[in-house]
Amino acid sequence: MSYPTIVQSFLAAIESYPNPRAQLHKEGGRWLAASSAELMRNVAGLATALEQAGVFPGDRVAVFSPNRPEWHIADLAILGLGGVTVPIYFNESADNLVHAINHSEAKTAFVVGSQQVDRLLSCRDRMPSLERIFVASYGKPLPPGIRRYSEVIGRATPQDITAYSRRAAQVKPGDLASIIYTSGTTGQPKGVMLTHANFSSNALDTLRVVGLRRGDVALSFLPLAHVYERIMGYVALFRGMSIAYVERMDEVPHALMEVRPTVAAAVPRFFEKTYAGIMEARERLGGQTRKLFDWGLGVARDAVGWRAYGRPLPGNRKLVWYCASLLVFRRIRRRLGGRIRFFHSGGAPLGRDLVEFFWSIGVPVLEGYGLTETSPIIAANTFSARRPGTVGRPIPNVEVRIAEDGEIQVKGPCVMKGYYKAPEATAAVLSPDGWFSTGDVGHLDADGFLVITDRKKDLIKTAGGKFVAPQPIENLLKASPYILNACVVGDRRKFVGALIVPNFDALRSRARQERVPLDTPAEIAAHPWAQRLIGDDIARLTEPLAQFERPKRYLLLDRDFTFDKGELTYTLKLRRRLVEERYQAEIQQLFAGVEDPRPEPQAQQDIPKAE
Repeated sequence: MSYPTIVQSFLAAIESYPNPRAQLHKEGGRWLAASSAELMRNVAGLATALEQAGVFPGDRVAVFSPNRPEWHIADLAILGLGGVTVPIYFNESADNLVHAINHSEAKTAFVVGSQQVDRLLSCRDRMPSLERIFVASYGKPLPPGIRRYSEVIGRATPQDITAYSRRAAQVKPGDLASIIYTSGTTGQPKGVMLTHANFSSNALDTLRVVGLRRGDVALSFLPLAHVYERIMGYVALFRGMSIAYVERMDEVPHALMEVRPTVAAAVPRFFEKTYAGIMEARERLGGQTRKLFDWGLGVARDAVGWRAYGRPLPGNRKLVWYCASLLVFRRIRRRLGGRIRFFHSGGAPLGRDLVEFFWSIGVPVLEGYGLTETSPIIAANTFSARRPGTVGRPIPNVEVRIAEDGEIQVKGPCVMKGYYKAPEATAAVLSPDGWFSTGDVGHLDADGFLVITDRKKDLIKTAGGKFVAPQPIENLLKASPYILNACVVGDRRKFVGALIVPNFDALRSRARQERVPLDTPAEIAAHPWAQRLIGDDIARLTEPLAQFERPKRYLLLDRDFTFDKGELTYTLKLRRRLVEERYQAEIQQLFAGVEDPRPEPQAQQDIPKAE
């Protein structure tokens, strides 16, 4: 079937869904709203300025900005000219910034924010193709030749809107819309080429099955430079929803309370940290309040089949759940704003236990799956067809098959055009008849729901020849209230082990109750009390696994893995190879005494048997 361009869908939404609060952003401590009419004026005004500056169809324009209204304004202005948006993560390193602009041969950059402008200017002499720069939200003096966004928008006229619509009509669905440089977990970023039809097919086919509606308020806090948040932004724009932009992840808790969104896209790390925060708060409770909370958690567990899977539940037990919702769960939901209809989860597999937990307290989480190369959504759970532990069924017009070695392959209108300037890399993953090899391993269950096992390259092969998928084990471990993060290791070893990041706040609370003198992360990681507590949870949580899948030993770390140190991708997935390299000494300690003669370290623990 044929699909419109992104700009055609945008113009249709502006006409069909006028919205006085299309874009929301926080400035000076207050949330400000811009209407869809204002959005249209700003897009058209910037498009005129870009065209007058010399941006023509096919030209690449870099967008280097945090999540702000200007991100979508710039993107839609570029696309309306027939240009190609090159999104760059707002906190990208100078080297990757230079690589993206040079490799894409971008002649123009649109930059938002003091940090971003300063970073680009500091390395401008390394980007010979860059001829012109537009900046926004930057209060310092600028070098000659750089134009301010505010000055451009101030001159927007009704004629600019007419001109924008005329230019947009000349853009074709098969035209290149974006080159996205994948963060990846290893190697040099590749430029994924996505067309208008790739994006619009994915957005419109997703809208057919996901229950978004006009009047919803979406919280946008994952990086818009990443295709997952970007497609959710298009979905919101095409449906006439409001988008509230959050520039930094540490602002998300306040934004949830202030904006009170109805929907949001998130990654597993968000749910893991939210769950850890709930469990840490539980540790601080005492007396009758603690008993009430624990009663509520018991009611939630009893209702998982009904809430998460839609199975029947006797009316009297439903009534008990509604009482628990009023007395206990409502307080948890308030921390998420109190109006969330559902979250989307993507970027990496989410542990089934966590999905069930959030459903059971009245916070639906619909997990999906996709890659940058597929624009991105391949499959998604919906309210009418959901199964925790899977990523849902393929969305309309997308086919999925499983190769002989278990690799997931995809075909459909969302599959990329190829990698920019990399025909060999394209041929390695994209067959002549359009099947894309994802690099993920999984299977389709009897009802057509897709189950992701792990990344093909991340599978661990033990010395005994057994293949172990680390991600499902890590997700199991993170269901413990005392474990914040985990990395399963053991390739070519006799058994698998785990590097464990403790939930330091929860352990401090528990330690105070039991009068154990602990304070700093280093003290917690080294203390036998914390090691025993976490070891008991590891044994309990991994008891259902096959013997060779259970981590035999673990080591507590005194800090979490972070994006700033390069250990996580934009979507907060582990860069496993880098983590293993950085923690090489700790991993050697973990296996000491088994494969070399060195004594075992004090912090190393054997996992106790589950009772």
